[in-house]
Amino acid sequence: MGVVNVTPDSFSDGGMWLDPAKAIAHGLELVAQGADLVDVGGESTRPGASRVTEEEELRRVVPVVTELARAGVVVSVDTMRAAVARAAVQAGAKIVNDVSGGLADAGMAKVVADTGAPFVVMHWRGQSADMYAQAVYDDVVADVVRELSDRVEDLLAAGVKEDQLILDPGLGFAKTSAHNWALLGRLDALTALGRPVLVAASRKRFLGTLLANPETGELRPARQRDDATAAVSVLSAKAGAWAVRVHDVSGTADAVRVVAAWEQAEQRG
Repeated sequence: MGVVNVTPDSFSDGGMWLDPAKAIAHGLELVAQGADLVDVGGESTRPGASRVTEEEELRRVVPVVTELARAGVVVSVDTMRAAVARAAVQAGAKIVNDVSGGLADAGMAKVVADTGAPFVVMHWRGQSADMYAQAVYDDVVADVVRELSDRVEDLLAAGVKEDQLILDPGLGFAKTSAHNWALLGRLDALTALGRPVLVAASRKRFLGTLLANPETGELRPARQRDDATAAVSVLSAKAGAWAVRVHDVSGTADAVRVVAAWEQAEQRG
């Protein structure tokens, strides 16, 4: 899953693809590099980010979704708003990727049920502006599994079909670095729920912390975390992830192809 942030303030590439023409060209380039689908978002969810208006999000997202879908790209829309999800699906998006798992907008479940679009349900505890205050767990793996399971039950009760649901542990959202590593080390606990799992670790702060300058403590800059992202992607693929959401498609796609070839050789052997 390649990332197209149609925003001025995303943490690693804010402003680069705010112009619709540039965003469309970037989405097409990601497909050429090996992306199976492209995730288009018009609202930053970085820690501390403020929300944009619905009108602004629609203005940013719909033209890009429309043109990418027209070009044959499988598009995912990254939004917490039901109205944006509905408009994007009408414009050709095939997947709705909601970092709130439907909690931020009570109308999201109905849109997903009505459209039949696959729905990425991320583990979420609150808006970006104050999410780190929610990073308290008894056992992060058990708690995330339980809370995602509860969310699935609520969505099923609202009319969403089980085969529409994709789960995301929500790396970096109301989670410390230690929480993120614990979840990655136990992806089997999520895949055991029986639904596809999306891993979205690309360029996130916990990788910058891991790779920080040992002398100054300065975090590795976001755009210099792609090799680490590829390593996480490889291990996620080995652990059974359905997809990985990344900014640098080319390197990650190559790494995941190596994993696939390795696994096929193991099976033949």
